[in-house]
Amino acid sequence: MGLRLADVCIDGSVHKAPCGGEGTGKSPADRRKLGWKWSAATDAAGTPVGWAAGGANRNDIMLFEPTIAEIERRELHHDIDTVHLDRGYIGARVDRATHKAGITDIVRPSRRKPNSSSAKTASAPLGLRWTVERTNSRLSNYGQLRRNTDRRPEHRLAQLALAVTLIITIKLIDHRNRWQPQ
Repeated sequence: MGLRLADVCIDGSVHKAPCGGEGTGKSPADRRKLGWKWSAATDAAGTPVGWAAGGANRNDIMLFEPTIAEIERRELHHDIDTVHLDRGYIGARVDRATHKAGITDIVRPSRRKPNSSSAKTASAPLGLRWTVERTNSRLSNYGQLRRNTDRRPEHRLAQLALAVTLIITIKLIDHRNRWQPQ
């Protein structure tokens, strides 16, 4: 099977944490209710290779460095050629983190041009980012991640790691069945 690390996609996802605790914050997407956010990096096939978590009030850029650090900790950064990001990942902090990891090619959609009519917003093409969007959707399907009641960040990260393990196991089973004769 192998990881397809030439192209890696990174994106965040915000979820509820009604019991609060460390590592949560007021969600800008959910009427300022308490929530948490994870940032996931996936290979070109959607296999998670690094993740980090924080409060829902943290910008995606703030979780970018810990996500890249997790990829470096696993020593996968040497195989990455291109990182695909969304519009939220613009700034010197992102450029510094990728440069420090030895990644030189960053693909981001161009900034939106100000229009006279704000009702019409141009959608950005996903490109290869659909893989991380699909993985975030799969992770969100685990109910405890979608609406987390744990009060400690290490418990949330453990649940995220368990969900990632299940995703990787399912991918391995699907890959095995692909090559077995009927």
